[in-house]
Amino acid sequence: MADKTPTGPIELGAQMDYAEHEKTYSMFIMLSKYGTLGCVALMIAMAFGFFTPAGFFSSVVLFLVLCGVGGYLLRDVPTHIR
Repeated sequence: MADKTPTGPIELGAQMDYAEHEKTYSMFIMLSKYGTLGCVALMIAMAFGFFTPAGFFSSVVLFLVLCGVGGYLLRDVPTHIR
């Protein structure tokens, strides 16, 4: 049988770039927060426009208000775990 054990130097891989990992994680969390906010605000505004006689423009205003208030409230939520 053939001997398939490696004879060269053992490759341990590249050094991890933890700063880049932290930046990527922070961006992912930020996009998740604001993406969820946008989806929830859209669903609330669509339900408001569908179930009330207020109309389309009132739904758009409600959507913008919800996004503004939610964005203001989410700006201080931490994006990393320590």
